[in-house]
Amino acid sequence: MSARVGRNILLVQGAGGNSSIKQDDLLWVKASGTWLADAEHKDIFVPVSLGAARTALAQGDERVPLAPGAGTALRASIETSLHALMPHTVVLHVHSVNTIAWAVRIDAREEFAKRLEGLAWRWLDYHHPGLPLAKVVHDALARDKVDILVLGNHGLVVGAETSAAAEALVDEVERRLALTPRTTIPADEAALRSICAGTAYRLPKDPLCHSIAIDPYSRALATGGSLYPDHVVFLGPGLPVLERGEDLRAAASLALADGPPPPSALLVPGLGCIVRKDASPGAEAMLSCLALVTCRVPLVAQIRFLTQGDESALMNWDAERYRQQLTANRRPD
Repeated sequence: MSARVGRNILLVQGAGGNSSIKQDDLLWVKASGTWLADAEHKDIFVPVSLGAARTALAQGDERVPLAPGAGTALRASIETSLHALMPHTVVLHVHSVNTIAWAVRIDAREEFAKRLEGLAWRWLDYHHPGLPLAKVVHDALARDKVDILVLGNHGLVVGAETSAAAEALVDEVERRLALTPRTTIPADEAALRSICAGTAYRLPKDPLCHSIAIDPYSRALATGGSLYPDHVVFLGPGLPVLERGEDLRAAASLALADGPPPPSALLVPGLGCIVRKDASPGAEAMLSCLALVTCRVPLVAQIRFLTQGDESALMNWDAERYRQQLTANRRPD
């Protein structure tokens, strides 16, 4: 189930998303920085003492130690608190593009209420992953029996007693939230290659990424701010624009002179998108995710972006630096 869900880019992108299963006092949860898509041929799950995890959370400690004798250098997912708090045997957390396209809207709560009627669900406003989110989840679960958590500007969490039931619940939510993507004209790849010639940039592997730069509304969303955590972690806040005629080498040199590295991706309005040659598989996956999300947000929607404080907390979080490092080193088998 984990591998199947992880291979569906509409549900999981790169190292995003996680799953877990409980067996007595043992919680097997996806390791931080690993890919759900690798679940069938790599050891991506680590064991955590469920009791110890819940005790740590109750004491305000989001560092969840592995169970004794775990025998791995991997860390438990940074979302382990969600899995420990949910009472269900199987918990699945996905970054569904349909869910996110609704969850970034100012009227998200009202829209979900109409579409998820009859399901045991709860809306939660955006909170920083880890302990801040865990506290809100704890309070929500204490009030009601909940099988579905919709996380504002973040994603979807479901709990069930079997893997099949968890996957079926995600499928049902997806069916109810399905949005029709906008289409756009193809990228001008020849012009983009000319812009990239002799620079540290190239065309992205996924042609869909170009739609972010070509579709005016998608471009406005991508440059207007950050929509969800992995957007910030792997692409940086918002996305910069390279105007036609602007010298890419000069822009990159200026970025280096000022301190920060050149941006992972740049939008060239009307032409398409370019990425750094050393862009990690995770960064490319998140660029695809951004394209999938932005082309599904209706033109009339009012958007709630993450705040600068939210962005800063994500970019300066050690747990996210660790996850970036692992996904940067991932290579296809």
